[in-house]
Amino acid sequence: MEQHTRTDAYSDRYADRAAGMVASEIRALFAVASRPEVVSLAGGMPYVSALPLDEFGGMVGDLIARNGAEVLQYASAQGDPGLREQICDVMALEGVQACADDVIVTVGAQQALDLVTRIFVNPGDVVLAEGPSYVGALGTFASYQADVVHVAMDEDGLVPDALEETLARLRREGRTVKFLYTVPTFQNPAGVTLSAPRRARLLELAAEYDILIIEDNPYGLLGFDGEPMRALRADDSDRVVYLGTFSKTIASGLRVGWALAPHAVRAKLVLAAESAVLCHSSFSQLAVREYLATQPWREQIKEFRQLYRERRDAMLDALDAHMPEGCTWTRPGGGFFVWLTLPEGLDAKAMAPRAIAERVAYVPGTGFYADGNGRRDMRISYCYPEPDRIREGVRRLAGVIENELHTRDTFGGVGPHRSPGVDTPGPEVI
Repeated sequence: MEQHTRTDAYSDRYADRAAGMVASEIRALFAVASRPEVVSLAGGMPYVSALPLDEFGGMVGDLIARNGAEVLQYASAQGDPGLREQICDVMALEGVQACADDVIVTVGAQQALDLVTRIFVNPGDVVLAEGPSYVGALGTFASYQADVVHVAMDEDGLVPDALEETLARLRREGRTVKFLYTVPTFQNPAGVTLSAPRRARLLELAAEYDILIIEDNPYGLLGFDGEPMRALRADDSDRVVYLGTFSKTIASGLRVGWALAPHAVRAKLVLAAESAVLCHSSFSQLAVREYLATQPWREQIKEFRQLYRERRDAMLDALDAHMPEGCTWTRPGGGFFVWLTLPEGLDAKAMAPRAIAERVAYVPGTGFYADGNGRRDMRISYCYPEPDRIREGVRRLAGVIENELHTRDTFGGVGPHRSPGVDTPGPEVI
């Protein structure tokens, strides 16, 4: 029988950009985090069981019975016109006034981000991104050989002074900044939201330095208090490309997202989509169109908000009750995630295997940076587990951190299980 080795026989044939295609910090973690005995605070999976699944199934069956020849046929690369009109209605909840002709439907917001990066970024171009930033975006930027430069955040989101300083430095260096990528509302992974004054200042800086803003907004309708935050795109239709998705407000498995872009940019995105996939799934698009037309989707979003609020509260209460001194964390007003920072001397990535051994999983912070930062940080998610499981997971995590602190204090920062500078296999994140 032919012997297979781990050596990649094609390594000298790959394009240069393939070097940037590496597994995310989360993929390896999922295999163990999915075990029933492990409380996973890692994945960002929406709780789709809260949908009226019987009604949804009946709706899809009726749709195929009535319009099967359309539902199961090819479609245009730009997307179904009726769905694009409905998408404009959804964005209007965040103050965005849009024309359906400037919308392109995509396979989730992830494909929209890939298409935008594809048409704008040359190898070596600078992409600005919050630090930390969404791991799926960082993978896309790496695959197109962008140079990611992080901009600092605090509890009010991206820091405008830090952005201005970075833009000025890059201009002095003669570097090309193609765009700023931001998740301004209930950010993944940090859970923080860009304040209204900072949104205004961000748009001023974009105009001053002539940069494009990519506004990724998966969680904007999932706030726990008050009305949705006004989108950046609502106040600048020429300089902001808005990315949206139904993955969090309907179902992630449908894989329906979109981009709203200036008309000329939209035309390029359609051409890029045609070359990549020819067209998107008619079935998924028309299922979403039917859902928005026939189901009480605004009420369903309210139900999701209440469900995630209860789980957020369970996590914050448990963190307050159990976390040892020196730990800090964000207090999100919506979305799925909390960003936790460990005390000095601890390493979240090195600690991850020991957390798994204690039957709790999280995502180490290094996966959300392109520059190796985030060693003391982790993302913990409250969107999927039941509240009691969240409380138990936090209790287990606190015990692991207590043991790490004991090891730090006993061995001077390097415990008997740890080798300095050696990374353990990281946990695919959403």
